[in-house]
Amino acid sequence: MSSVVNIIYFLIFNTLIAINAENYEIDVNGYVAYCPCMGRFGNQADHFLGALSFSHALNRTLILPPWVEYRKGESKSVQVPFKTYFKVKSLQEFTKVIPMEDFMDQLSDKVWPTGHRISFCYSERRKLDGTSSGSCNAKDGNPFFSFWDGFGIDFDKSEFFGPLLTYDVIHRGMDVIWNEKYSPDKYPVLAFTGAPAAFPVQAENVHLHKYLKWSPEIDSKADKFIKNFLPKGSFIGIHLRNGIDWIRACDHIKDVKQLFASAQCLGYNNEKGALSMDICLPSQEQLIRKIKRVVKKFKEIHKNNEIKSIYVASDNNHMIEYLNEHLRRMKIKAFRLPENNPHVDLAILGRANYFIGNCVSSFSAFVKRERDARGFPSEFFGYPNEKAQKSSARHEEL
Repeated sequence: MSSVVNIIYFLIFNTLIAINAENYEIDVNGYVAYCPCMGRFGNQADHFLGALSFSHALNRTLILPPWVEYRKGESKSVQVPFKTYFKVKSLQEFTKVIPMEDFMDQLSDKVWPTGHRISFCYSERRKLDGTSSGSCNAKDGNPFFSFWDGFGIDFDKSEFFGPLLTYDVIHRGMDVIWNEKYSPDKYPVLAFTGAPAAFPVQAENVHLHKYLKWSPEIDSKADKFIKNFLPKGSFIGIHLRNGIDWIRACDHIKDVKQLFASAQCLGYNNEKGALSMDICLPSQEQLIRKIKRVVKKFKEIHKNNEIKSIYVASDNNHMIEYLNEHLRRMKIKAFRLPENNPHVDLAILGRANYFIGNCVSSFSAFVKRERDARGFPSEFFGYPNEKAQKSSARHEEL
């Protein structure tokens, strides 16, 4: 009897796998793979949009890489499957994609067998000790080794595509040149040591963010927090960057015109303003003034709807006590997640009735792109310049 039960369980289990698994046909136009090896989530998301555009222009299927994470106490990076955070089907509305684990399980032996795997890079990537490698050296260092080795991938040779080719396939017919030089019949998989994309994300690719939809798990956690912890009513989401690494990064603004994602408010050619310390690292007083200004603006626009709470996401100091002290008279209270979960932070910020972010931060840029796609309002701390705002207001009054 037990053997019969076991057989039934086995059949049910395998039937469920068959129902949930997606079978992929081989794309004769080829594939694009890459290691998201620069920066943390915000940077990787910028690169992802560029890689999505790149593979679409070449009419190749993008192999969705896992997200690379760095966790305290762990010497090697951790690879989190793409679909843990985002829906694959939403991306398929725009172009051809396949999760990396599915590609390796279902197609790699036929499309990209061991012994025929080529790594692509712009030019030689030196060894960690600084000596010449004569190759892309694709698996040297962290997270490079952890990423490729997690899928049992070794490279048999390297291909240097620079300096004639670039990732910018939107202009100058570069997509045609790529396909002519690296035809899919000879190069079925273009596997890059890093993302085939620019940072920050090119202005032409920002709109692709609308295809990034949170997974049901992230959606559920964000909705539950809003429902169970935030007071009923409208809320402002804010993102604060104030950790020691951020403070050090902001020290460099005197030497550059753009830093990280600053183009999102300053424009790619600084046509909308100049970088300043107020934009990169606003003071506590500036934060409060900006929040109060947004609360007042929101009330003026929505006559019978007032802000009831502030949701705070931060890399270091959430400033909950400080915010509560200075917003007490307005009967507004600040909240944060009890645990560290940046993806749920992002999802909640994306749902806020209003958002105030850090212009320089790629984390804030992720929220801004999502909100723009949904038609939700956003602003930045320190931008536009407070003096310019006051001057403009006086001019309007006159």
